[in-house]
Amino acid sequence: MPFSHNDHYHPLLLGLLPPGPGTALDVGCGTGRFARRLAATGLDVEALDASGLMIEAARAAGSPGPGKIAYRQADVTAGQLVEGNYEFISCIASLHHLPFDTVTALSDALAPGGVLAVLGLARPSSPADYARWIAAVPVNVVARLVVHAGERLNGGADPALRPPIKDEYPPMSEVRRESARLLPGSTVRTLLFWRYLITYRKQDDSHPL
Repeated sequence: MPFSHNDHYHPLLLGLLPPGPGTALDVGCGTGRFARRLAATGLDVEALDASGLMIEAARAAGSPGPGKIAYRQADVTAGQLVEGNYEFISCIASLHHLPFDTVTALSDALAPGGVLAVLGLARPSSPADYARWIAAVPVNVVARLVVHAGERLNGGADPALRPPIKDEYPPMSEVRRESARLLPGSTVRTLLFWRYLITYRKQDDSHPL
């Protein structure tokens, strides 16, 4: 498969899973690659995407188990999420397609102790942001060359179904400000490959910090 900036961070996101069994929600699931990785950990997964083509492709790929995956074409902003229902919610390269305050509904849908992980795209807005964005350029070139060499050795890349792309991103200053306002206690990290990570853990009142 071609080098994917989003897929590169799947292990990082999986490292945020809370312990034990449970149910996960994958918002903007695309072709279901991360949903399948969640199911492989034993989580039951509800995977949503606004694109019917993406959902069809995800269903066709099946599931590795042992967790079950329910794919559904849906608009997550329609207010149909069950409050307190999910131990883990992922939102990968999808939030810039939605109003940022959608994170409030996602946090409300977390069970106590549950984790919301948003891997997003934004524009740099500080010297540190620009330095990390620039540093990603040579690393990206090397990664793509390595993947291209692997594809040549294996007969070429298969055509990949691409989700709809929106090239309008908020500035990192806005991401940090709105995360602090809407997700108190969350952390925001700037990553390589022009991504950021918001991590929010819903407090479990039965086990106060």
